[in-house]
Amino acid sequence: MGRRLLRSLPSAAGRPSPRRLQNPARRPGSPVGILSPDRCRPARIHGTIPGREPVSVTQHGDAKPADLRRLIDGLAREVGFDLVAVTDAADFDADRELAMRRIDDGLMDGLPWFTKARVARGTSPDELMPGARSIISLGLNYYPGSTPTPVSGSGLVARYAQGRDYHRVMKRRMRRLVISLAEHPALQQADEELAARWYVDDGPMLDRAAAARAGLGWFGKNGNILNPTYGSWLLLGQVVTNLKLEPDAPLSKTCGQCARCIPACPTEAIVAPYVVDNRRCISYLTIEHKGAIPLELRTAMGTWVFGCDICQEVCPVNRKAKATSDPNFGRRDLTTLDLVELLDMDEAQFRQRFAGTPLMRAKRIGMQRNACVALGNIGDATAEPALRRALASSDALVRGHAAWALGRIGGAEAVTALRIAENVEADEDVRAEIRLALDEADAVAGFRLSPE
Repeated sequence: MGRRLLRSLPSAAGRPSPRRLQNPARRPGSPVGILSPDRCRPARIHGTIPGREPVSVTQHGDAKPADLRRLIDGLAREVGFDLVAVTDAADFDADRELAMRRIDDGLMDGLPWFTKARVARGTSPDELMPGARSIISLGLNYYPGSTPTPVSGSGLVARYAQGRDYHRVMKRRMRRLVISLAEHPALQQADEELAARWYVDDGPMLDRAAAARAGLGWFGKNGNILNPTYGSWLLLGQVVTNLKLEPDAPLSKTCGQCARCIPACPTEAIVAPYVVDNRRCISYLTIEHKGAIPLELRTAMGTWVFGCDICQEVCPVNRKAKATSDPNFGRRDLTTLDLVELLDMDEAQFRQRFAGTPLMRAKRIGMQRNACVALGNIGDATAEPALRRALASSDALVRGHAAWALGRIGGAEAVTALRIAENVEADEDVRAEIRLALDEADAVAGFRLSPE
Protein backbone atom coordinates (compact mmCIF):
# COMPACT_ATOMS: atom_id res chain seq x y z
CA MET A 1 0.00 0.00 0.00
CA GLY A 2 2.94 2.29 0.33
CA ARG A 3 3.93 4.75 2.93
CA ARG A 4 0.74 6.28 4.33
CA LEU A 5 -0.25 3.37 6.52
CA LEU A 6 3.02 3.47 8.32
CA ARG A 7 4.61 6.82 8.87
CA SER A 8 3.27 7.99 12.19
CA LEU A 9 4.94 8.60 15.50
CA PRO A 10 3.58 8.73 19.03
CA SER A 11 2.20 12.11 20.02
CA ALA A 12 3.75 13.87 22.97
CA ALA A 13 2.42 12.64 26.29
CA GLY A 14 1.79 16.16 27.48
CA ARG A 15 1.72 19.59 25.99
CA PRO A 16 5.18 21.09 25.53
CA SER A 17 6.13 24.40 27.00
CA PRO A 18 5.14 27.31 24.75
CA ARG A 19 7.73 28.46 22.27
CA ARG A 20 7.23 31.46 20.05
CA LEU A 21 7.58 31.03 16.35
CA GLN A 22 10.12 33.20 14.64
CA ASN A 23 9.35 35.07 11.46
CA PRO A 24 11.71 37.11 9.26
CA ALA A 25 12.49 40.38 11.04
CA ARG A 26 11.02 43.57 9.67
CA ARG A 27 12.09 47.15 9.75
CA PRO A 28 9.63 49.70 11.17
CA GLY A 29 6.77 50.13 8.72
CA SER A 30 7.15 46.68 7.18
CA PRO A 31 3.94 44.58 7.17
CA VAL A 32 5.69 41.61 8.78
CA GLY A 33 6.22 41.72 12.53
CA ILE A 34 9.33 40.54 14.33
CA LEU A 35 8.39 37.31 16.09
CA SER A 36 11.20 36.25 18.35
CA PRO A 37 11.56 35.03 21.92
CA ASP A 38 12.19 38.50 23.25
CA ARG A 39 9.69 40.70 21.44
CA CYS A 40 6.57 40.64 19.31
CA ARG A 41 5.03 43.45 17.29
CA PRO A 42 1.36 44.22 16.56
CA ALA A 43 0.47 41.05 14.60
CA ARG A 44 1.11 38.86 17.62
CA ILE A 45 1.68 35.20 16.89
CA HIS A 46 2.16 32.97 19.90
CA GLY A 47 3.18 29.47 18.93
CA THR A 48 4.91 26.34 19.96
CA ILE A 49 6.45 23.32 18.31
CA PRO A 50 4.77 23.01 14.89
CA GLY A 51 1.73 20.78 15.00
CA ARG A 52 1.76 20.51 18.78
CA GLU A 53 0.23 23.70 20.19
CA PRO A 54 -1.98 26.44 18.73
CA VAL A 55 -0.53 29.42 16.93
CA SER A 56 -2.61 32.44 17.96
CA VAL A 57 -2.85 35.72 16.12
CA THR A 58 -4.58 38.81 17.43
CA GLN A 59 -6.90 40.09 14.71
CA HIS A 60 -8.98 43.23 14.37
CA GLY A 61 -12.14 43.31 12.25
CA ASP A 62 -13.92 40.68 10.15
CA ALA A 63 -13.49 38.63 6.97
CA LYS A 64 -16.03 36.67 4.93
CA PRO A 65 -15.58 32.88 4.61
CA ALA A 66 -15.50 33.03 0.79
CA ASP A 67 -12.82 35.72 0.84
CA LEU A 68 -10.79 33.78 3.37
CA ARG A 69 -11.03 30.67 1.25
CA ARG A 70 -9.67 32.42 -1.83
CA LEU A 71 -6.91 33.92 0.27
CA ILE A 72 -5.95 30.52 1.68
CA ASP A 73 -5.89 28.94 -1.77
CA GLY A 74 -3.49 31.58 -3.01
CA LEU A 75 -1.22 31.54 0.02
CA ALA A 76 -1.04 27.74 0.07
CA ARG A 77 0.14 27.65 -3.51
CA GLU A 78 2.60 30.46 -2.84
CA VAL A 79 4.33 28.43 -0.13
CA GLY A 80 4.53 25.39 -2.39
CA PHE A 81 1.45 23.19 -2.03
CA ASP A 82 -0.19 21.70 -5.13
CA LEU A 83 -3.65 21.01 -3.74
CA VAL A 84 -5.89 22.81 -1.26
CA ALA A 85 -9.29 21.71 0.00
CA VAL A 86 -11.39 22.46 3.06
CA THR A 87 -13.70 20.46 5.28
CA ASP A 88 -15.50 21.21 8.51
CA ALA A 89 -14.23 20.18 11.92
CA ALA A 90 -16.90 17.60 12.72
CA ASP A 91 -15.74 14.33 14.22
CA PHE A 92 -14.70 11.55 11.84
CA ASP A 93 -17.10 9.00 13.31
CA ALA A 94 -17.06 6.43 10.49
CA ASP A 95 -13.28 6.56 10.15
CA ARG A 96 -12.90 6.17 13.91
CA GLU A 97 -15.04 3.04 13.85
CA LEU A 98 -13.05 1.56 10.96
CA ALA A 99 -9.70 2.30 12.61
CA MET A 100 -10.85 0.74 15.87
CA ARG A 101 -11.93 -2.35 13.97
CA ARG A 102 -8.51 -2.58 12.28
CA ILE A 103 -6.89 -2.57 15.71
CA ASP A 104 -9.26 -5.25 17.02
CA ASP A 105 -8.56 -7.41 13.97
CA GLY A 106 -4.81 -7.21 14.55
CA LEU A 107 -4.15 -5.46 11.25
CA MET A 108 -2.18 -2.71 12.98
CA ASP A 109 0.00 -5.06 15.02
CA GLY A 110 3.60 -3.96 15.04
CA LEU A 111 2.68 -0.31 15.50
CA PRO A 112 2.36 -0.11 19.30
CA TRP A 113 1.72 3.62 19.21
CA PHE A 114 -1.38 3.18 17.03
CA THR A 115 -3.77 2.81 19.96
CA LYS A 116 -7.49 3.27 20.38
CA ALA A 117 -6.84 6.31 22.54
CA ARG A 118 -4.77 7.85 19.76
CA VAL A 119 -7.47 7.09 17.19
CA ALA A 120 -10.17 8.61 19.41
CA ARG A 121 -8.17 11.80 19.78
CA GLY A 122 -7.13 11.94 16.14
CA THR A 123 -10.71 11.70 14.88
CA SER A 124 -11.97 14.53 17.11
CA PRO A 125 -10.67 17.84 15.72
CA ASP A 126 -12.10 19.79 18.65
CA GLU A 127 -10.02 17.66 21.00
CA LEU A 128 -6.92 18.35 18.94
CA MET A 129 -7.66 22.07 19.06
CA PRO A 130 -10.55 23.41 21.15
CA GLY A 131 -12.71 25.74 19.09
CA ALA A 132 -11.84 24.08 15.78
CA ARG A 133 -14.21 25.04 12.96
CA SER A 134 -12.44 24.03 9.77
CA ILE A 135 -9.67 21.81 8.45
CA ILE A 136 -7.48 22.97 5.58
CA SER A 137 -6.35 19.85 3.72
CA LEU A 138 -3.13 20.21 1.74
CA GLY A 139 -1.46 18.02 -0.85
CA LEU A 140 2.12 18.10 -2.13
CA ASN A 141 3.05 16.19 -5.28
CA TYR A 142 6.25 14.17 -4.97
CA TYR A 143 6.10 12.12 -8.17
CA PRO A 144 9.53 12.33 -9.84
CA GLY A 145 8.34 11.17 -13.24
CA SER A 146 10.23 8.48 -15.11
CA THR A 147 12.92 6.72 -13.13
CA PRO A 148 16.07 5.05 -14.46
CA THR A 149 16.13 1.29 -14.94
CA PRO A 150 17.61 -0.30 -11.81
CA VAL A 151 21.13 -1.59 -12.26
CA SER A 152 22.17 -5.07 -11.20
CA GLY A 153 22.83 -5.42 -7.50
CA SER A 154 20.73 -2.43 -6.48
CA GLY A 155 17.85 -2.04 -4.05
CA LEU A 156 14.68 -0.05 -4.64
CA VAL A 157 13.53 2.98 -2.65
CA ALA A 158 9.93 4.20 -2.58
CA ARG A 159 9.55 7.44 -4.51
CA TYR A 160 8.42 9.52 -1.55
CA ALA A 161 11.75 8.80 0.14
CA GLN A 162 13.91 9.88 -2.80
CA GLY A 163 14.67 13.28 -1.35
CA ARG A 164 14.41 15.36 1.80
CA ASP A 165 12.42 14.18 4.78
CA TYR A 166 8.90 15.21 3.79
CA HIS A 167 7.88 15.83 7.40
CA ARG A 168 10.28 18.76 7.54
CA VAL A 169 9.26 20.06 4.14
CA MET A 170 5.54 19.86 4.88
CA LYS A 171 5.70 21.33 8.38
CA ARG A 172 7.88 24.20 7.27
CA ARG A 173 5.41 25.08 4.52
CA MET A 174 2.37 24.75 6.75
CA ARG A 175 4.02 27.01 9.29
CA ARG A 176 4.70 29.57 6.56
CA LEU A 177 1.10 29.29 5.41
CA VAL A 178 -0.28 29.97 8.89
CA ILE A 179 2.04 32.91 9.48
CA SER A 180 1.33 34.38 6.03
CA LEU A 181 -2.38 34.03 6.66
CA ALA A 182 -2.12 35.60 10.10
CA GLU A 183 -0.20 38.60 8.85
CA HIS A 184 -2.27 39.21 5.74
CA PRO A 185 -4.13 42.55 5.78
CA ALA A 186 -7.44 40.71 5.31
CA LEU A 187 -7.02 39.08 8.70
CA GLN A 188 -5.64 42.17 10.31
CA GLN A 189 -9.20 43.43 9.97
CA ALA A 190 -10.74 40.45 11.78
CA ASP A 191 -11.80 40.73 15.39
CA GLU A 192 -11.14 37.35 16.94
CA GLU A 193 -8.11 35.34 17.81
CA LEU A 194 -6.98 33.05 15.00
CA ALA A 195 -5.75 29.64 16.13
CA ALA A 196 -4.27 26.80 14.10
CA ARG A 197 -2.54 23.49 14.61
CA TRP A 198 -0.99 21.53 11.78
CA TYR A 199 -0.28 17.87 11.26
CA VAL A 200 1.51 15.54 8.88
CA ASP A 201 1.34 11.78 9.32
CA ASP A 202 3.50 11.79 12.45
CA GLY A 203 0.65 13.30 14.45
CA PRO A 204 -2.53 11.69 15.75
CA MET A 205 -4.85 13.04 13.06
CA LEU A 206 -6.08 10.57 10.43
CA ASP A 207 -4.80 12.56 7.47
CA ARG A 208 -6.40 10.49 4.72
CA ALA A 209 -9.81 10.71 6.37
CA ALA A 210 -9.56 14.51 6.38
CA ALA A 211 -8.29 14.61 2.79
CA ALA A 212 -11.14 12.43 1.55
CA ARG A 213 -13.85 14.43 3.31
CA ALA A 214 -12.35 17.67 2.04
CA GLY A 215 -12.47 16.44 -1.55
CA LEU A 216 -8.72 16.40 -2.03
CA GLY A 217 -9.10 12.88 -3.38
CA TRP A 218 -10.87 9.58 -2.86
CA PHE A 219 -9.84 6.38 -1.13
CA GLY A 220 -8.24 3.81 -3.41
CA LYS A 221 -8.59 0.11 -2.72
CA ASN A 222 -4.94 0.10 -1.64
CA GLY A 223 -5.79 2.60 1.09
CA ASN A 224 -4.11 5.57 -0.59
CA ILE A 225 -5.78 8.85 -1.50
CA LEU A 226 -6.20 9.26 -5.27
CA ASN A 227 -6.43 12.61 -7.02
CA PRO A 228 -7.41 13.08 -10.70
CA THR A 229 -4.30 15.18 -11.44
CA TYR A 230 -1.60 13.74 -9.21
CA GLY A 231 -2.84 10.21 -8.63
CA SER A 232 -1.68 8.84 -5.30
CA TRP A 233 1.76 10.47 -5.41
CA LEU A 234 0.74 12.95 -2.72
CA LEU A 235 2.02 13.95 0.69
CA LEU A 236 -0.81 15.06 2.94
CA GLY A 237 -1.01 17.75 5.59
CA GLN A 238 -3.89 19.13 7.64
CA VAL A 239 -4.28 22.52 9.31
CA VAL A 240 -6.96 22.61 12.00
CA THR A 241 -8.18 26.16 12.55
CA ASN A 242 -10.91 28.15 14.25
CA LEU A 243 -11.59 30.05 11.02
CA LYS A 244 -15.04 29.47 9.58
CA LEU A 245 -14.40 28.45 5.98
CA GLU A 246 -16.64 27.22 3.20
CA PRO A 247 -16.14 23.44 2.99
CA ASP A 248 -15.61 21.55 -0.24
CA ALA A 249 -17.70 18.53 -1.12
CA PRO A 250 -16.10 15.07 -1.15
CA LEU A 251 -15.32 13.78 -4.63
CA SER A 252 -17.91 11.44 -6.10
CA LYS A 253 -15.23 9.38 -7.88
CA THR A 254 -14.37 5.83 -6.86
CA CYS A 255 -12.16 3.04 -8.19
CA GLY A 256 -15.23 1.36 -9.66
CA GLN A 257 -14.56 -2.22 -10.68
CA CYS A 258 -10.79 -1.76 -10.84
CA ALA A 259 -8.87 -3.83 -8.31
CA ARG A 260 -5.45 -4.12 -9.96
CA CYS A 261 -3.62 -3.20 -6.80
CA ILE A 262 -4.94 -6.19 -4.87
CA PRO A 263 -3.38 -9.07 -6.86
CA ALA A 264 -0.31 -6.93 -7.62
CA CYS A 265 0.79 -6.85 -3.98
CA PRO A 266 3.48 -9.54 -3.74
CA THR A 267 2.96 -10.13 -0.02
CA GLU A 268 -0.85 -10.15 -0.31
CA ALA A 269 -1.08 -7.28 2.17
CA ILE A 270 -4.29 -5.90 0.62
CA VAL A 271 -6.57 -8.53 2.12
CA ALA A 272 -9.78 -6.94 0.79
CA PRO A 273 -10.72 -3.72 -0.99
CA TYR A 274 -9.67 -0.81 1.26
CA VAL A 275 -8.25 -3.19 3.89
CA VAL A 276 -4.47 -3.51 4.34
CA ASP A 277 -2.82 -5.93 6.73
CA ASN A 278 0.00 -3.81 8.08
CA ARG A 279 1.97 -6.91 9.12
CA ARG A 280 2.39 -8.02 5.50
CA CYS A 281 3.00 -4.63 3.87
CA ILE A 282 6.51 -4.22 2.45
CA SER A 283 6.57 -0.61 3.61
CA TYR A 284 5.99 -1.73 7.17
CA LEU A 285 8.45 -4.60 6.93
CA THR A 286 11.29 -2.47 5.57
CA ILE A 287 10.75 0.60 7.75
CA GLU A 288 8.74 0.16 10.94
CA HIS A 289 9.38 -3.51 11.67
CA LYS A 290 12.46 -3.78 13.86
CA GLY A 291 12.91 -7.53 14.11
CA ALA A 292 13.55 -10.36 11.70
CA ILE A 293 11.57 -10.34 8.46
CA PRO A 294 9.18 -13.33 8.53
CA LEU A 295 10.67 -16.13 6.44
CA GLU A 296 7.51 -16.60 4.41
CA LEU A 297 7.57 -12.96 3.24
CA ARG A 298 11.23 -12.49 2.35
CA THR A 299 11.19 -13.73 -1.23
CA ALA A 300 8.07 -11.68 -1.98
CA MET A 301 9.87 -8.50 -0.94
CA GLY A 302 12.04 -8.60 -4.05
CA THR A 303 14.66 -5.86 -3.95
CA TRP A 304 12.73 -3.21 -2.01
CA VAL A 305 14.92 -1.87 0.79
CA PHE A 306 12.83 1.12 1.88
CA GLY A 307 9.10 1.24 1.28
CA CYS A 308 7.26 -0.03 -1.77
CA ASP A 309 5.40 1.51 -4.71
CA ILE A 310 3.96 -1.57 -6.41
CA CYS A 311 0.30 -0.90 -5.62
CA GLN A 312 0.76 2.64 -6.92
CA GLU A 313 2.68 1.64 -10.04
CA VAL A 314 -0.16 -0.58 -11.27
CA CYS A 315 -2.90 1.97 -10.53
CA PRO A 316 -4.45 3.35 -13.76
CA VAL A 317 -5.06 6.72 -12.10
CA ASN A 318 -1.30 7.15 -11.80
CA ARG A 319 -0.61 6.63 -15.51
CA LYS A 320 -0.95 10.31 -16.33
CA ALA A 321 0.16 11.70 -13.00
CA LYS A 322 1.88 15.05 -13.25
CA ALA A 323 5.56 15.04 -12.33
CA THR A 324 6.79 17.38 -9.62
CA SER A 325 9.29 20.17 -10.17
CA ASP A 326 9.96 20.45 -6.44
CA PRO A 327 13.73 20.18 -5.83
CA ASN A 328 13.12 18.47 -2.49
CA PHE A 329 12.08 15.26 -4.24
CA GLY A 330 13.29 13.00 -7.02
CA ARG A 331 16.99 12.76 -6.16
CA ARG A 332 18.51 10.39 -8.68
CA ASP A 333 21.12 9.15 -6.23
CA LEU A 334 18.32 7.80 -4.03
CA THR A 335 16.32 6.07 -6.75
CA THR A 336 18.23 2.85 -6.17
CA LEU A 337 20.95 1.93 -3.71
CA ASP A 338 24.04 -0.18 -4.24
CA LEU A 339 23.35 -3.08 -1.90
CA VAL A 340 26.96 -4.10 -1.27
CA GLU A 341 27.90 -0.51 -0.51
CA LEU A 342 24.95 -0.26 1.89
CA LEU A 343 25.90 -3.50 3.59
CA ASP A 344 29.48 -2.32 4.18
CA MET A 345 28.58 1.09 5.65
CA ASP A 346 29.47 1.96 9.21
CA GLU A 347 27.30 4.32 11.25
CA ALA A 348 29.18 7.47 10.27
CA GLN A 349 29.03 6.61 6.57
CA PHE A 350 25.33 5.82 6.82
CA ARG A 351 24.54 9.15 8.46
CA GLN A 352 26.65 11.08 5.99
CA ARG A 353 24.91 9.40 3.06
CA PHE A 354 21.30 9.60 4.23
CA ALA A 355 21.11 12.51 6.68
CA GLY A 356 17.98 14.59 6.14
CA THR A 357 16.18 11.86 4.17
CA PRO A 358 13.36 9.52 5.24
CA LEU A 359 15.77 6.58 5.07
CA MET A 360 17.12 7.53 8.48
CA ARG A 361 13.88 6.22 9.96
CA ALA A 362 14.80 2.60 9.24
CA LYS A 363 18.24 3.10 10.79
CA ARG A 364 21.44 1.50 9.52
CA ILE A 365 20.77 -1.93 11.00
CA GLY A 366 17.30 -2.07 9.47
CA MET A 367 18.58 -1.01 6.06
CA GLN A 368 21.37 -3.59 6.16
CA ARG A 369 18.86 -6.28 7.11
CA ASN A 370 16.80 -5.23 4.09
CA ALA A 371 19.89 -5.25 1.87
CA CYS A 372 20.59 -8.85 2.86
CA VAL A 373 17.06 -9.88 1.89
CA ALA A 374 17.37 -8.09 -1.45
CA LEU A 375 20.74 -9.70 -2.19
CA GLY A 376 19.36 -13.10 -1.32
CA ASN A 377 16.50 -12.55 -3.74
CA ILE A 378 18.87 -11.44 -6.49
CA GLY A 379 21.01 -14.51 -5.93
CA ASP A 380 24.17 -13.07 -7.46
CA ALA A 381 27.30 -14.86 -6.25
CA THR A 382 29.36 -11.68 -6.61
CA ALA A 383 27.67 -10.44 -3.43
CA GLU A 384 29.07 -13.36 -1.39
CA PRO A 385 32.12 -11.51 -0.01
CA ALA A 386 29.95 -8.69 1.34
CA LEU A 387 27.48 -11.16 2.83
CA ARG A 388 30.32 -13.10 4.47
CA ARG A 389 31.48 -9.85 6.05
CA ALA A 390 27.92 -9.19 7.20
CA LEU A 391 27.87 -12.66 8.72
CA ALA A 392 30.44 -11.28 11.17
CA SER A 393 28.44 -8.11 11.92
CA SER A 394 28.18 -6.96 15.52
CA ASP A 395 24.39 -6.99 15.14
CA ALA A 396 22.57 -10.32 15.32
CA LEU A 397 19.75 -9.10 13.08
CA VAL A 398 22.18 -8.46 10.22
CA ARG A 399 24.03 -11.73 10.80
CA GLY A 400 20.83 -13.75 10.63
CA HIS A 401 19.66 -12.19 7.39
CA ALA A 402 23.13 -12.44 5.86
CA ALA A 403 23.00 -16.16 6.57
CA TRP A 404 19.63 -16.42 4.84
CA ALA A 405 20.99 -14.62 1.78
CA LEU A 406 24.05 -16.87 1.59
CA GLY A 407 21.81 -19.90 1.76
CA ARG A 408 19.79 -18.54 -1.13
CA ILE A 409 22.91 -18.00 -3.23
CA GLY A 410 24.45 -21.33 -2.30
CA GLY A 411 27.79 -22.62 -3.53
CA ALA A 412 30.83 -24.05 -1.79
CA GLU A 413 32.15 -20.74 -0.45
CA ALA A 414 28.77 -19.78 1.00
CA VAL A 415 28.39 -23.17 2.69
CA THR A 416 31.90 -22.96 4.14
CA ALA A 417 31.22 -19.50 5.54
CA LEU A 418 27.94 -20.68 7.06
CA ARG A 419 29.52 -23.71 8.73
CA ILE A 420 32.32 -21.60 10.22
CA ALA A 421 29.76 -19.09 11.48
CA GLU A 422 27.64 -21.86 13.00
CA ASN A 423 30.59 -23.02 15.10
CA VAL A 424 31.20 -19.60 16.66
CA GLU A 425 27.72 -18.07 16.75
CA ALA A 426 26.32 -17.55 20.26
CA ASP A 427 22.91 -16.11 19.38
CA GLU A 428 20.37 -18.91 19.14
CA ASP A 429 18.15 -17.05 16.65
CA VAL A 430 21.10 -16.53 14.33
CA ARG A 431 22.12 -20.17 14.73
CA ALA A 432 18.61 -21.16 13.64
CA GLU A 433 18.94 -18.91 10.59
CA ILE A 434 22.29 -20.52 9.75
CA ARG A 435 20.87 -24.03 9.97
CA LEU A 436 17.98 -23.07 7.69
CA ALA A 437 20.44 -21.41 5.32
CA LEU A 438 22.55 -24.57 5.13
CA ASP A 439 19.43 -26.58 4.29
CA GLU A 440 18.59 -24.02 1.62
CA ALA A 441 22.11 -24.15 0.20
CA ASP A 442 21.88 -27.94 -0.04
CA ALA A 443 18.57 -27.59 -1.87
CA VAL A 444 20.09 -25.04 -4.25
CA ALA A 445 23.03 -27.35 -4.92
CA GLY A 446 20.68 -30.25 -5.57
CA PHE A 447 18.68 -28.15 -7.98
CA ARG A 448 21.83 -27.13 -9.84
CA LEU A 449 23.02 -30.73 -10.11
CA SER A 450 19.69 -32.23 -11.14
CA PRO A 451 19.41 -33.28 -14.80
CA GLU A 452 17.40 -31.05 -17.08
